[in-house]
Amino acid sequence: MNRPRNFVLVHGAWHGGWCWSRVRDQLQDRGHRVFTPTLTGLADRSHLLSIDITLDTHIADVANVIDLEDLNDVILVGHSYGGWVISGAAERVLPRLASLVYVDAAFPDDGQSLVTDFGGAAFEERVRAIQGAGGIGMSGPSAAVMGIADPDDQMWVDSKTTEHPIGTYLTTIELTGGRERVARKTFVLATGYEGGNIGRETFRGTHDRLAQSSGWTVRQIKSSHDIMVDAPHELVEILLEEAAQAA
Repeated sequence: MNRPRNFVLVHGAWHGGWCWSRVRDQLQDRGHRVFTPTLTGLADRSHLLSIDITLDTHIADVANVIDLEDLNDVILVGHSYGGWVISGAAERVLPRLASLVYVDAAFPDDGQSLVTDFGGAAFEERVRAIQGAGGIGMSGPSAAVMGIADPDDQMWVDSKTTEHPIGTYLTTIELTGGRERVARKTFVLATGYEGGNIGRETFRGTHDRLAQSSGWTVRQIKSSHDIMVDAPHELVEILLEEAAQAA
């Protein structure tokens, strides 16, 4: 077996560390260490939901796990909104990273925010309306809308999703190229559904663009947006490949 690696798996909007359980268990069975932090204000940390939570809060959540657990040779994985988080975290913990993996994830550029550069006009209108009314969180689409077909999985996911702090949508990300300096970088596209979540076409466009970029590997899995729920085995195989090939 290849030497054990440290995996840090970052969930997307409305989710929590719980969504990685099937992937986590398989990686741990192979002898790897796996961390699945829940971002502040969500899931088991939903009692902390606040207007003060920003993207920087979530970046710190992840960077602090890596720093305080003394993790090195980290394979840092982000799903959906988690792409914003791992892009920012790479700026802070670059020497500790062996690989970045974007799982049907956002791929922001410096100076962008989710509300103005990613979600589209309808999404921005909804966020601004919540903000104007003094709201602090936004509910997400159902598991069925996200493409999950299995009724049991739909019920499981819908029972656990929580509001996402809107302050994260309003934050402008600051990137200086840390992400590009990570030795291995992979983008995984979900191809088993057509729409439903914010950024569907953006994810596909990112996949196609990175396929033409040096230093990037692109993969596809026929799955709903929640690959870690629908196709955990296929995702684990890609992550094990990262573990084997990372320096």
